[in-house]
Amino acid sequence: MRIRFYNGLVLTGSPAQPERAELWVKDDRIEYVGAPREDAGAFDREIDLAGDLVMPGFKNAHTHSAMTFLRSYADDLPLLDWLNKQVFPMEAKLTADDVYHLAKLAILEYLAAGITANFDMYMFTEANAAASRDMGFRTVLCGCIHDFYNTPDGLRKMYEDYNKGGLVSCILGFHAEYTCSESLLREISAIAHEYKAPVFAHNSESASEVAGCIERHGTTPTAYLDSLGLFDYGGGGYHCIHLSDEDKAIFRDRGLWAVSCPGSNTKLASGIAPLTQLHDMGVHLALGTDGPASNNCLDMFREMFLATGLQKLANQDASAMAAETVFEMATRGGALAMGLADCDTLAPGKKADLTVLDMRRPNMQPVNAVVKNIVYSGSTSNIRLTMIDGRILYENGSFFVGESPDAIYEKANAIINRMRG
Repeated sequence: MRIRFYNGLVLTGSPAQPERAELWVKDDRIEYVGAPREDAGAFDREIDLAGDLVMPGFKNAHTHSAMTFLRSYADDLPLLDWLNKQVFPMEAKLTADDVYHLAKLAILEYLAAGITANFDMYMFTEANAAASRDMGFRTVLCGCIHDFYNTPDGLRKMYEDYNKGGLVSCILGFHAEYTCSESLLREISAIAHEYKAPVFAHNSESASEVAGCIERHGTTPTAYLDSLGLFDYGGGGYHCIHLSDEDKAIFRDRGLWAVSCPGSNTKLASGIAPLTQLHDMGVHLALGTDGPASNNCLDMFREMFLATGLQKLANQDASAMAAETVFEMATRGGALAMGLADCDTLAPGKKADLTVLDMRRPNMQPVNAVVKNIVYSGSTSNIRLTMIDGRILYENGSFFVGESPDAIYEKANAIINRMRG
């Protein structure tokens, strides 16, 4: 299958400046980016961009997709009350079949928002993986394990099973320090050393989480986990709000990724991550939405705006966290954090994971600075098309995922109605 995008702009992602060019896709890879050529040959489809923009798809670097069933269900509560009084009791009612259908709902939202990959941590990983495969979506599973779910052997099997190629892959991970015993964390560390693999987890999301770790272990979550060798081969943390100076130095020195989720952190009043300082220190940064129970939407445009806006407020500096930096976090940064090095930019040989933005909407005009327009005024209404692995899965409001959206919506509502009943 060969597809040609022509008569528009291409934002390769590195450097983050658009160029008037065309882009060709052959099967699952980008074949060519550049000026029109007479030796193009035959295409199965030619798409006239009419001035619109092709760019790398957003990489949502922290999600809990199947939590769509709790969207707008457990709102306006502090983090620990939200988890213990609302989320955990409802999650106890979930089945694998529920997770399969609920993840499909999230995937529809990802596609309509120009997101081409997510970094997902949730239970019933087999069902989650099946939903992604069946809909053609790219997912990196973060090994979901804690004292009450999964085992080290299960984590090892998951890592091996999902790293054999295809749309679904896996990176080692666990829920958080406060849900894992030290003996379990040491076993996870041993697995990381066995595979020489990075490890991710929720880290320093709330002040109470950090205080609890200090009370239990005499140090912060980052320093404690590092002392167990969990970061010897890299990895990172989700949220990373309440970091000490020592923690920040560990992130820098270990080459760890700090994945920020400003929408969720704002809604749960968890705090503002020190992204400006981390960036200035050279710490790797990526961006995620968190789950639809705490955000509540899976929209990287909103995350980008909050990421830069909150930094400007926190630092009392309107120049903090430039739009270009945040755009990098939402695209290339996320791809590299997720181990998707062949999905980070638009270049020949890279995976054909991309989105097309409608530049003819009023919020994209005039075209003074495209990247700034995307970050400061862009919205999901600008998403014209989303392609993953060379397949167009969303175009002009229609989904091409093998199932009608209405059927997916109906199933999701039936699931939550059963739980509430």
